[in-house]
Amino acid sequence: MRLLVLGAGFSGRAIAQTFKSAGFSAAGTTRSADKAAALQALGIVPLVYDGEAISSQLAACMRETTHLVQSIAPGKSGDPLFRPGVMPLLDLMPNLQWAGYLSTVGVYGDHKGAWVDEDTPIHPVSTRSVERVGAENRWLAFSAESGVPVAVLRLAGIYGPGRNALRNVAEGTARRLIKKDQVFNRIRVEDIGGSALFLAQGGHGGIFNITDDEPGPPQDVVAEAARLMGAEMPPEIPFETAELSPMARSFYGENKRVSNAKIRSLGFTFRYPNYRMSLAQMLTDDVWGG
Repeated sequence: MRLLVLGAGFSGRAIAQTFKSAGFSAAGTTRSADKAAALQALGIVPLVYDGEAISSQLAACMRETTHLVQSIAPGKSGDPLFRPGVMPLLDLMPNLQWAGYLSTVGVYGDHKGAWVDEDTPIHPVSTRSVERVGAENRWLAFSAESGVPVAVLRLAGIYGPGRNALRNVAEGTARRLIKKDQVFNRIRVEDIGGSALFLAQGGHGGIFNITDDEPGPPQDVVAEAARLMGAEMPPEIPFETAELSPMARSFYGENKRVSNAKIRSLGFTFRYPNYRMSLAQMLTDDVWGG
């Protein structure tokens, strides 16, 4: 079994490592040769790919690929594997048995704090979420046309070793941003890897929310991290007066509680179902720094 991850960043690396632990060989792409060594050190075969030209080395890897995970953002031109001029996917990957597409719960848009699941009508607001919907639809159409199962993994806010509230508290960058009734879901990066492997091994296709069990106010996560570390509590900052990038501010324009019941109903168990036990584990095992 051969896995190829297109876009082996934070989530893609975790997926590759999880598949490797199950006996897969794993290759992953990065945009620059500078980052290839980091993949190599993890036992992931590195390939340079910018989402445009497919090198002879990548083409050779694609021909052997049995399982694919696509993590590259689509952009205005759509998903890189379905752009004009690109060979049909099954010509590129004749041995493909399953594919996973990493999307975002941002496609649901704002539901004013209400619960959403995979059957909830989507109302993407941001340009990046609209583009994700287009890519999701293209992948699902490919699945229907080819018979190859494709799982669309709609991911909540990603965190894990090296990228978490504990590290923010330790580095003095943590903020308790307060917006009335705002909640977010989140997902530990190892659970992204575990859910992708589960769906691949079961040959499952369709749309799946990959998120923790417990949506909650973002300031509560920061407070819990500070408590665990015995650090001074970061001050509260009203959302209205906070200095935020346009992208960060846009996240707060969407408020929803995302259900993960669908994948759990298939038998998948999340290792880190809530942020409290997850932060505590990272601190106890001293992996929070990455």
